[in-house]
Amino acid sequence: MQADTLSELDYNRYARWLRRVSGTDYDLAVVGSGGAVAWTSLSGSNMADWLAALGASGFAWSCVGEGMQRHDAPDATLLYLPVRAHGFLAVRVAAGEPDAGWDLLAETLEDIAAGIADDLASKTELDAMALELSERYEELHLVYAIDKQVQQLEPGVDLFQRLLESWAVHMDCDVAAFVKPGENLCVHATNLSAPIHNLDLVLVEMRGDLYRFAHSSRASIVINDTNDPRRAYIFTDLPYKLLCCPVIHNRSVVAILVLANHLAKPDFSNSDRKLGELLANQLSSLSRMYGMLTETSRFNEQMANALIEAVEAKDPYTRGHSERVHYISMQIGAAMGLGSRDTDDLFWGSLLHDVGKIGIPDAVLCKPGRLTQDEYTFIMVHPERSYEILRHIDRLKGAVPGARHHQEKWDGTGYPHGLQGTDIPLLARIIAVADTYDSITSSRAYRAGRSHEVAMAEIARVSGKQLDPNVVRVLEEICALEPEWIARFNIQRERASAAA
Repeated sequence: MQADTLSELDYNRYARWLRRVSGTDYDLAVVGSGGAVAWTSLSGSNMADWLAALGASGFAWSCVGEGMQRHDAPDATLLYLPVRAHGFLAVRVAAGEPDAGWDLLAETLEDIAAGIADDLASKTELDAMALELSERYEELHLVYAIDKQVQQLEPGVDLFQRLLESWAVHMDCDVAAFVKPGENLCVHATNLSAPIHNLDLVLVEMRGDLYRFAHSSRASIVINDTNDPRRAYIFTDLPYKLLCCPVIHNRSVVAILVLANHLAKPDFSNSDRKLGELLANQLSSLSRMYGMLTETSRFNEQMANALIEAVEAKDPYTRGHSERVHYISMQIGAAMGLGSRDTDDLFWGSLLHDVGKIGIPDAVLCKPGRLTQDEYTFIMVHPERSYEILRHIDRLKGAVPGARHHQEKWDGTGYPHGLQGTDIPLLARIIAVADTYDSITSSRAYRAGRSHEVAMAEIARVSGKQLDPNVVRVLEEICALEPEWIARFNIQRERASAAA
């Protein structure tokens, strides 16, 4: 773990801990494995310079055993111990200070080092989760975009043209091309970072040896290096970076998807290759029939369900809850006439509003009974944890406020920030109404779900207090039309209402 990673943690609470236990304001420091100081406890401390001077004189952070180590310098004593494999926790003790309290100091430092190591492990896990989510959402967003475009376009060349234009922008590539020699089809779109004067020649090469090589290898081709020997016989030494993905149908390569960039642009990465292969897989179906809409919609749904299961498998209730809240939120959003951008943000925000529950202990999340105050405090953390996970994903920045603030209340008594009225993001207000409805009508381990009529009465009661009355009104208008999802979600109905 490098010093720059260590410096991302907040160590002030550990300094306060040491001060309370020892009764002394020790010069405490966190040091990377290479000796670079990541943090010091005292303002104006010269600890970094002092340690650098020790290093220059031959001090090398050697350790005998796993406990506290000691190094006596002329002007002070350095006590230190390793923080697992991440670095060191160090304390400078003034020369002449008695050794009487050093046993307690050593024990406290060991506890602090263990706490820091746990914090680092949690951060590493969270960063890995955010990276995994980012990659999954990149794929999901692309499939979702394809799905939307296919619904809006007629089949034929224009469909490929529009999709390629979108992909060229999405992948930030100079040229995106779909080549299917069997049908004499070569459709391309450009998003040029610099002119390409020989574009026709580039397209000819794509239709020729490049296609034949991909057809034979049945594997993606990535060429970034100008010295790549394959250039000579599959791309005639043209000075462009290349990503070529075969489009396979019934185990046969029927076309290729090609992305090309000027040499000055970044190399095509393994992530680009995976996205290119995803696009190629979609084109495989699209090139055969206009039935891609059904297939990609199903794929989109399966990807979303798999993602929800991956991050919320701790609570069997949550997956169905997320899907229902997502569906009802989208119905409300459509009735309110949200624009395409807000609709897209609502799509992901409502689907992932409870992703932060992955950080809640199982004993609390799945407890079959009333929660204690401390346990409920754990539950209250989940919107902020959702924010911590999703904020790293650039493409979800517009969806994050909906997930982060869906537990705020119209009167300002909600959490995590106590926002009030229209200060609460609109998408969060929509999700809050859908979430409240489903929380009432769905069954939990400790109670059965209540009826639609009970839910609507309760929502009306808290309208203007907990929930946005305008959004509540939209839900009431939707439900007055007896939407099919009431039956599909197996929501109970009062007999009197059903008879009426």
